[in-house]
Amino acid sequence: MKFFIDTANIQEIRDAAKLGILDGVTTNPSLVAKEGRRFEDVIAEICGIVDGPISAEVTALDYDGMLAQARPLAKIHKNVTIKVPLTPEGLRACRAIRGEGTPVNVTLCFSPAQALLAAKCGATFISPFIGRLDDVSTDGMELIRQIRAIYDNYGYTTQILAASIRHPMHVVDAALAGADVGTMPFKVMTQLYEHPLTDIGLKKFLADWDKLKA
Repeated sequence: MKFFIDTANIQEIRDAAKLGILDGVTTNPSLVAKEGRRFEDVIAEICGIVDGPISAEVTALDYDGMLAQARPLAKIHKNVTIKVPLTPEGLRACRAIRGEGTPVNVTLCFSPAQALLAAKCGATFISPFIGRLDDVSTDGMELIRQIRAIYDNYGYTTQILAASIRHPMHVVDAALAGADVGTMPFKVMTQLYEHPLTDIGLKKFLADWDKLKA
């Protein structure tokens, strides 16, 4: 399973890269707006830190507008992946952008039918939002399992990118369900390392070592 960090904060991305487990970055307009910097500058700097897919989202809602925004973004770096919404216009743009050789992440997926459409349009990634489904009393992880079954049935190469991850068990469950990628906040990424028995064991080892030296 690939690990992406879901942020536009440069320091968080640098810290995540140091962990040695980071495969890519996802951003969105809300995350970039928090940084108070020019969108293209943020994406370019991220591409200089992480050698992997960097999702840059368009804000236009119409087909022509999406293409007009996507093409300059794609020229920033070879690793830029254009992020489009799962709408009829977004799916049209996905096929066109993929036809130009640029990877596409189709976002805001909430049903297996939507995921099937994205795969048929050639999406590189499909982003089901598991946390947001959980928020409305729907099993977000079941969506991952359904998409995995559909893609495997027909040999679709679109990668399942589990998004809206809220805690470590989301990561574990998504991996068990067959997600290709999990994108998560930096806090969740670091929580994956944490376990009280690891801390207790380490403390005991060090205490025993101190006794030996004494």
